Order: sequence, then structure tokens, then C-alpha cells
Amino acid sequence: MELRQSKRFPGRLTLLIYRKGRLVASGMLRNISRQGLFISTRNPNLDLNQDVEIEFHLHDPDVRGYQRVDATLVRCSPNGLGVEFKEQGDNPGPELRSLLRWVRETNFLIPTGLSRHAAFK
Repeated sequence: MELRQSKRFPGRLTLLIYRKGRLVASGMLRNISRQGLFISTRNPNLDLNQDVEIEFHLHDPDVRGYQRVDATLVRCSPNGLGVEFKEQGDNPGPELRSLLRWVRETNFLIPTGLSRHAAFK
């Protein structure tokens, strides 16, 4: 049974994962919603419920430099990590709003007709 509260959007963007300000992993955005995202990565040495920061660069002239959002690790699988954003609701911060907008505007670039996992390798 699907318990998600928000629609997920496919995305493809390199993400960096920080723990206490230290880079611990990198990966590829697979999908995102207003509540969180899934990162395809080899499992770094992280435990569930740890706080992490997700860093990204949108390659968008309207958004300069690297952005970070705070999140909590809620899922570890052989395919990657699921995180829940700390800032949620109807009024997310500017970094999260920029990321959500960018994914919605660019997700049509993700190849279709590939297997679910092949599109993100």
C-alpha cells in the first residue's frame, strides 16, 4: 500500500551527502517529492535517523552556486538512500523550492522506455 503524501518526480542530478559538515558520499537523484528524495548511491557508512545535508548545483543561471538542504536518513537499501527533508509543508525554504522547481522543469529530459533502474545508471 502506497503511503506517500506527495507526488514523486523523477530527476537526475548529482548530489553530495554531508554528515556534520563532512562529505560522506555522493550519488544521483532518482526521484523527489515535497517530503524527501531518493539517492542512487553505494551505501555509505550511515545509520537510519541520522541528520544529513544534501548539496546540489542546479546549473541554472537564476540560482548561483551550491545549495544545501537539511534532511534525515529514513531508508537504506542496496540501491541507495531515502531522505526526508526537515523543512516541509506548504512553505519550503528557497533552496528546496529551487530544487523542486528545477526537477519539475527538467524531468522531461530523463529517457523513457528504459527500465526503472537503467535510466539512473
